[in-house]
Amino acid sequence: MLTKDIINPDLLNLIARVRHTNTIVISDAAFPYWPMIETVDLTLVRGIPTIPQVLDALLPNWKCGEIWMAKEFEENNTEGKQQEFDTACRGIKRTFELHNDFKKRVPQAIGLIRTGDTTAYGNMILESV
Repeated sequence: MLTKDIINPDLLNLIARVRHTNTIVISDAAFPYWPMIETVDLTLVRGIPTIPQVLDALLPNWKCGEIWMAKEFEENNTEGKQQEFDTACRGIKRTFELHNDFKKRVPQAIGLIRTGDTTAYGNMILESV
């Protein structure tokens, strides 16, 4: 039985299948449902877990080369919230694009990890190395 690091079997199954240059989405609680994309729902209640918490569990175990986020994230969040996300991204290159362009990338993802986060435009697309 797994007792440390990621222990959610559905999440482990998803990240184990992501290969070189594949992407996964980490979404907030309000992100729309995409029926064609496998979703691992980690939501407990609004605000738990947060996207930074999921990154803190995922990134030590999964190699990420680039992250895409909506440009609107920078325009709609405080410096403190932006710093929290910066820290969680651990220096990985981030590209900010308009939210409508961001959403066009979603259907190509291997899967989606839904969180309880309520941060405006906090959704991310992570590309494996």
